[in-house]
Amino acid sequence: MAGAKKRKANQAEIVRLPSYRARRYAVLAVIGLAYASLVWQSLDRQVFQTAFLQEQGERRYLRTMQVSASRGMITDRNNEPLAISTPVKSVAANPRLIKSDNQTIGALATTLDLDPDRLRRLLSNDRSFVYLKRRINPALAEQVRAFDLDGIDLLSEYRRFYPSGEVMSHMVGFTNIDDQGQEGVELAYDAWLSGTPGAKRVIKDGKGRVVEQVENIRSPSPGKDLALSIDRRLQFLAYRELKAAVGKYSARSGSAVILDARSGEILAMVNSPSYNPNAHRGRRSSSLRNRAVTDVFEPGSTIKPFTVAAALEMGRFKPTTPIDVSPGQMKVGRYLVRDNRNYGMIDVATVLRKSSNVGASKIALSIRPESLWKLYAGMGFGESPNSQFPGESSGRLPHYSDWSPFEQATLSFGYGLSVTPLQLARAYAVLANDGVRLPVSLLKLEQPVAGERVMRKSTARTLVKMLEAVVSSEGTAPLAAVPGYRVAGKTGTAKKSVAGGYAEDKYLSLFVGIAPASDPRLVMAVFIDEPGGEDYYGGLVAGPVFSKVMSGSLRLLNIPPDKPWRENTLMARLGDKG
Repeated sequence: MAGAKKRKANQAEIVRLPSYRARRYAVLAVIGLAYASLVWQSLDRQVFQTAFLQEQGERRYLRTMQVSASRGMITDRNNEPLAISTPVKSVAANPRLIKSDNQTIGALATTLDLDPDRLRRLLSNDRSFVYLKRRINPALAEQVRAFDLDGIDLLSEYRRFYPSGEVMSHMVGFTNIDDQGQEGVELAYDAWLSGTPGAKRVIKDGKGRVVEQVENIRSPSPGKDLALSIDRRLQFLAYRELKAAVGKYSARSGSAVILDARSGEILAMVNSPSYNPNAHRGRRSSSLRNRAVTDVFEPGSTIKPFTVAAALEMGRFKPTTPIDVSPGQMKVGRYLVRDNRNYGMIDVATVLRKSSNVGASKIALSIRPESLWKLYAGMGFGESPNSQFPGESSGRLPHYSDWSPFEQATLSFGYGLSVTPLQLARAYAVLANDGVRLPVSLLKLEQPVAGERVMRKSTARTLVKMLEAVVSSEGTAPLAAVPGYRVAGKTGTAKKSVAGGYAEDKYLSLFVGIAPASDPRLVMAVFIDEPGGEDYYGGLVAGPVFSKVMSGSLRLLNIPPDKPWRENTLMARLGDKG
């Protein structure tokens, strides 16, 4: 019985022992959850977040870089290069990776010719990319590479180079540091010349250097080439002689334009002073503009042929029609129109040969204002030449309804309207092209373009014949003659307009000529602004420039002479100066 009690007591004690089953379940649940979490995390990273994690990893070493595109080449009409792009290196940095000491940074600044403090400021910002020096030469690039600095990289770019320098600067222009056109043809045809950058994916090391190219995302597309109408040989001749004349007469500036009379193409366009488009420093803003298309002036006596043309078109005048210009002056309203001297009774042809203001005024006043205005407008005065050149001026031609008799008279000899050298050359090209006005072109033309007839063929040819006498020993421009060739042209000497009127000691000297006169091929306008000294007449200052340039141009283009060469012993007889 005692044994039975003892067993009951033991059973009761066993029943009272605590149970760990719930704890075991809890532990197993935690372990299960942890395991499930690990499985989920593994599944999430391996399946659902694969792309994201790979992208994050690649961002530590994989980069997308832009690949520069070459700008299109600019050539002259004979495929001679005028603007080319050459590959260069640029120094860039990732300031976040720069860990070099001040001494190293100072040495780098010296190598790059940078101010050390400025370089430190560039490298102390929080950006991931900055340019330190653009478009350096190969030798300098090797020096930078030798530093082997973390965060410093050499990038491939292109730099524009202009082989003809200042001779072509106003025509071609230049680009900025980002290879975008800023002046001239570079600006006018920037969209055509600019290429489309490419892109590639590369692997970079810890120093930011490219160690491997992974893939080509997009190939760069180079810009398209551009062939200009300019003939580099004629451009050089014109610039050389114009610069010499501006220097000889201490003139303020000068411009010259040569047109192809048969196509309207611009074969040369030069200005002095000029600038070097390859030099990024020291450019004066006043020397950047192409004065031949932007600057306007009163053309003076160079307008007289068109006054005579209006009279011939009406049929009321012929080259032999007499005009009495005595006593060398005439009163129009309360103003006087004067000649250099009294020419007496002369004919229309002599009005041009002697450059008579009184004769031109009498012819103009005998014509209805509307007829004279239409003839001037037909020559292109008062409207843009539409050459596509940046900053092109349209000049000024007042409407005939606003003319007074005196204004009509002064317009006949080139006062009261304004033109550019290009406009003046284009107007004379109408005479050279038998009365048909052609659009001017900066680009080489593969085929002639259609023109617009603005004058009878007979009128144009008669004028060219009359203008030959201007370049004779009896005219105002014997120094514009070209040995072996018949030349037609007209001088101009205009007082320069200033505030309140006209300056008594500032002049514009001009000459516009056509050669050969028997079969016109070239038209050239020469403009010299404020020549110094006593020689300021167009025949003395601008005429010789025309002679020298045209002589070389005709021979370079293999244009045969149209008269036997002989020395003109009377060229020194300057007589009247128009």
